[in-house]
Amino acid sequence: MMRATLCPVSGFLGAGKTTTLLAAARELRRRGHRPAIVTNDQGRDLVDTRLARTVTDAVAEVLDGCFCCRFDELAGVVTRLVGGGADVVLAEAVGSCTDLRATVVRPLREHHGDALRVAPLVTVVDPLRYRAFARSWAAGEDSDTGYLYAHQLAEADVLAVNKIDLAGQGLGGVLADLGRRNPAARVVPYSARSGEVGALVDLLLADAAPDRPDAALDYDRYAAAEAELAWLNHEVAVRGTVRPRAWAGAALSALSAWSAAAGALVGHAKVTVTSAEGMAKASLTGAGESPGVDLPGPASASEGHAVFNLRVACSPADLDHACVEAIAAADRACGTSSESGPGPAAFQPSYPRPTHRIPA
Repeated sequence: MMRATLCPVSGFLGAGKTTTLLAAARELRRRGHRPAIVTNDQGRDLVDTRLARTVTDAVAEVLDGCFCCRFDELAGVVTRLVGGGADVVLAEAVGSCTDLRATVVRPLREHHGDALRVAPLVTVVDPLRYRAFARSWAAGEDSDTGYLYAHQLAEADVLAVNKIDLAGQGLGGVLADLGRRNPAARVVPYSARSGEVGALVDLLLADAAPDRPDAALDYDRYAAAEAELAWLNHEVAVRGTVRPRAWAGAALSALSAWSAAAGALVGHAKVTVTSAEGMAKASLTGAGESPGVDLPGPASASEGHAVFNLRVACSPADLDHACVEAIAAADRACGTSSESGPGPAAFQPSYPRPTHRIPA
């Protein structure tokens, strides 16, 4: 029996991993493959899962922790997807996760190599975010978040540079700098939003790169970087005549203004509004920026179900308050009313404790 391919994909929050996986799934299907997608989060109620189901029915989740700390769950859902007919499984790790070569790639090859071919480890890179970190490194700054980000780059077999349509004239410098930073990796520029992912899919289906020694990783610094972020997943029922795109955009605009005033780094903030007429999605990757529209959705709906996935460098209590204010701002802007379930209840990720770790 031919082995299925498992494609591990990492990358910092907001790099466009989900959009990349959706575009890759479409391209794989065009080539005659049967792709599946596994989403991953420190919490529950994932925007990414809802989006993945717009592309394929073969979708599974690993919740309440990263792949490395939920390895058995990852192996179980991949086994079920392959048993259901998938021949390529795209697995998106949490955006604050690293050390995947030692805690996911090698354990999968050792324990499940008879059934799975593990593709090269991909790290998705937002060139604008990379430039911001590169400026801080050049200035001698040594934050824990920057440390985690650098390790994600260092362990990659493929540095997948997304959003080239937004990168501007400095893209060539980013590509060259990434090549110097990790000379063992293939650097692949592409645009997930436009669907131009053929070169990346070629590498996912190619032979895996030879294994190599790991970059040194201080787990205390890794844990400190994760703990800098408050993590919030929250659901809201929106009543009245709802304009899904406008409502999601107004909520994220309020969050953007708050984070800029507070000086809080936005890892990623996503809002979907789903109704019987369809789904709208907006996202934010920087404090003070304007939200982007990923799915326009219907012009209006009789009611909507909103899901917030927010990752912001602030206290959980502050993010709870900011989310409540963002919902109120969206209702004021759109003439709607909202009803929340319990919460919101933001949290900080716990110390990473991998199920398996096979260093090299």
